[in-house]
Amino acid sequence: MRLWVCIALLSTVLCASADRPAIVQGMIRAGQFARDAARGSWDMYRAYRDMREANYKGADKYFHARGNYDAARRGPGGAWAARVISDARENWQGRVSGRGAEDTRLDQEANAWGRRGGDPNRYRPKGLPSKY
Repeated sequence: MRLWVCIALLSTVLCASADRPAIVQGMIRAGQFARDAARGSWDMYRAYRDMREANYKGADKYFHARGNYDAARRGPGGAWAARVISDARENWQGRVSGRGAEDTRLDQEANAWGRRGGDPNRYRPKGLPSKY
């Protein structure tokens, strides 16, 4: 009986310390990517909501950079979500808003700066309340 208990305990320890199969590791990475993407999307939404609430002239680049920065810090999924959302937003605004190619280019520059880990405060306008 003791021998079987020892074998069972040893098997449990060996199985717990063994490497997971590649399919399980892939599923875990996919789940982490999806979680990071969802949280990154929330970061982008929060930056958009703050931009609308602040309603501060010239602050849009700061909020673009901040949203992308926060999302990218979540990991690869967050960076992917930030890129997809930013590109979709700029494509839509470029066709609808009529603000011009130069504004879209500057927005995309701020987006990329944030995604690369650059400090969003580079685009922070003077006088923007410290709440943001």
